[in-house]
Amino acid sequence: MSLSRVVRAPRGAELTCLGWPQEAAMRMLMNNLDPEVAERPEDLVVYGGTGKAARSWEAFDAIVRELRTLKGDQTLLVQSGKPVGVFDTHEWAPRVLIANSLLVPEWAT
Repeated sequence: MSLSRVVRAPRGAELTCLGWPQEAAMRMLMNNLDPEVAERPEDLVVYGGTGKAARSWEAFDAIVRELRTLKGDQTLLVQSGKPVGVFDTHEWAPRVLIANSLLVPEWAT
């Protein structure tokens, strides 16, 4: 296994994002790619042979970048493994919404 890029989440009580909800989302994303638990971290595959943490390394970097600057009254929308928008919401709204879909042609509607 070639690990040209190793991802490890920050540890401890120091924030690297603007709030703990954003920090938690970022750390969970990064923990999924930690070589100690990921199936093929170099390919972003975290489980099941094809389950990816992000669509590409560029998308992963963009998600992390957005989480680090996301304010406590904004929501990041991630669609099919890449960030597609940041919306002004409110402090009780989710910080991240993720929409994924696997359409099987025979059953797609």
